[in-house]
Amino acid sequence: MTKEYKTINEIKGPLLFVEKTEPVGYNELVEIRTEKGELKRGQVLDTSDQVVVVQVFEGTGGLGKESSVKFTGDVIKMPLSPDIIGRVLSGSGQPRDGGPPIVPDVSKDISGAAINPAAREKPRAFIQTGISTIDGTNTLVRGQKLPIFSGAGLPHNDVALQIARQAKALGEAESFAVVFCAMGITNEEAQHFMADFERTGALERAVVFLNLADDPAVERLLTPQLGLTTAEYLAFDLDMHVLVIYTDMTNYCEAMRQMGAAREEVPGRRGYPGYMYTTLAIQYERAGIITGKNGSITQFPILTMPGDDITHPIPDLSGYITEGQLIVSRELHRKGIYPPIDIRPSLSRLMNSGIGAGHTREDHRAVSDQLYAYYAEGCDLRGLVAIVGKEALSERDRLVLEFADAFEQKFVNQGRDEDRSIFDTLDIGWNLLQALPETMLTRIDDHLIKKYHPRYRKKE
Repeated sequence: MTKEYKTINEIKGPLLFVEKTEPVGYNELVEIRTEKGELKRGQVLDTSDQVVVVQVFEGTGGLGKESSVKFTGDVIKMPLSPDIIGRVLSGSGQPRDGGPPIVPDVSKDISGAAINPAAREKPRAFIQTGISTIDGTNTLVRGQKLPIFSGAGLPHNDVALQIARQAKALGEAESFAVVFCAMGITNEEAQHFMADFERTGALERAVVFLNLADDPAVERLLTPQLGLTTAEYLAFDLDMHVLVIYTDMTNYCEAMRQMGAAREEVPGRRGYPGYMYTTLAIQYERAGIITGKNGSITQFPILTMPGDDITHPIPDLSGYITEGQLIVSRELHRKGIYPPIDIRPSLSRLMNSGIGAGHTREDHRAVSDQLYAYYAEGCDLRGLVAIVGKEALSERDRLVLEFADAFEQKFVNQGRDEDRSIFDTLDIGWNLLQALPETMLTRIDDHLIKKYHPRYRKKE
């Protein structure tokens, strides 16, 4: 029979310190009963011969030294079945949509593990998001980890929702699902997310985990683990292609820092725990494709950079682990451009694996390079115009400057419900390049110009 202990000697923040227990394991699931009979759950965080440290998921309110603690001998598991698709759950995996508890076909340990590099298959299939600045110039590839670096007040959540409802595997009939993990969001944001999912029907192929700002911080640490365990079940047990979207990883890391402070750990950079890199890597490296499995997991982590500082530990460490980044620009947002993704500092390191003939279109790489080159040059010329004036520019420079303005208005800018195919995106790129003399298209081969340039396509 499992013993109950009433040997709590200290309660500090979300932590309980329990004396003189039987041997317990790290991450073991704990049940805590208050004096009023209310049941709470916790997890073993640290153990020694004298004391066991337990973190409480629902907060320590109502707990006292007379509360009882029971060690279950098990770890936290996520109940899973195909019926989980379409459900809205709390950050701790409990139903939040008024529906019944999930009747599991299988329950899986949420700790998980990074995919063994020897078992990994190289990502190579294109995922279409319907957003030109992603599909056209920073392509997402199935099995990739591609974070969005944003700032406070920017519309990264709208971008996340648009990706969640529009993402698809191009030209394939395979099952596609979205696991959406929201961490530390406000009630207003949660209502906005759910209204959008229900309005667009995206909930029919999604599993949503909502951890609100007033939920316990320790629950925030569970949310991505629960989401990834769900994604692994859908991908590797049900052979689905799964897109995991996190918003906001900064809130996750803040919860990690809060727990570190409660445990009186020696802080690392800017007060964050020294193991933050390891923890983030464990989460991110659960994305990918396993050899012999039909499914895949692709991750889209979204994080807000404190003070728009890309050297802050959270974006800095995320950039080391992931395969690129998309930068949300405050300057573009001020111009009223949506989505305000700046392609110049953005990068998808796996883009070449998912584009070209057989994936998107043979002209994709060349068009992307040419668009990038003249947009970057046009942005540089804006600084020169501020000094010498537009009249001092050469005719060529004026064309490039006008191209940069048109690029922002026609290629970058699109509606929140506008779902562009990759072919629409490439055609928009060609229409912009049409304003330049053919002699300036130095990054595109002649045979591609003759085949795809609007001037020649009209003659066909």
